[in-house]
Amino acid sequence: AMLRPAPAAAPQEARRLMDSVGWAAILPQLLAALGAVFALAGVGHAVGDLIARWLPGDSRLAVVATYCLGMALFTMIMGNAFAAFPVLTAGVGAPLIVGRFGGDAAIMGALGMLSGYCGTLMTPMAAHNIVPTALLDLPPGAVIRAQAPTAVLVLLGNIVLMYVLVFRY
Repeated sequence: AMLRPAPAAAPQEARRLMDSVGWAAILPQLLAALGAVFALAGVGHAVGDLIARWLPGDSRLAVVATYCLGMALFTMIMGNAFAAFPVLTAGVGAPLIVGRFGGDAAIMGALGMLSGYCGTLMTPMAAHNIVPTALLDLPPGAVIRAQAPTAVLVLLGNIVLMYVLVFRY
């Protein structure tokens, strides 16, 4: 009982942490809302039309790789996988993987989000890459350089897993 913190310690520490983190605390919610706006504006269909022009129409591997790499790349641009998911799923995932090739939407969605998280590990706009750099006085990009090799390996694994699992019933 003597070593326990006072009841007021938890709220005080939470306030201190939020003061340290600052605006980055609401960044994921803002980016998710931005993804919803993009989806409603039809950006996913525009992206899908652009990709469908150069993508081989009969290659399941090309479609799966495009979706996974697109999720990672668009997440890097947007800073959050929740922003990329509605755009890439509406443009590539649903019409091509599920619609054209009859893939499983649940597996596609799960591995697609995981592919997006690989992009989150490699973007300077993600809060988890900004906050440690600021709080620990790290050089710019240090967190991303530490995470990038793992992100690339997981992304390649996602492509293989999706290709093997999404078309299996």
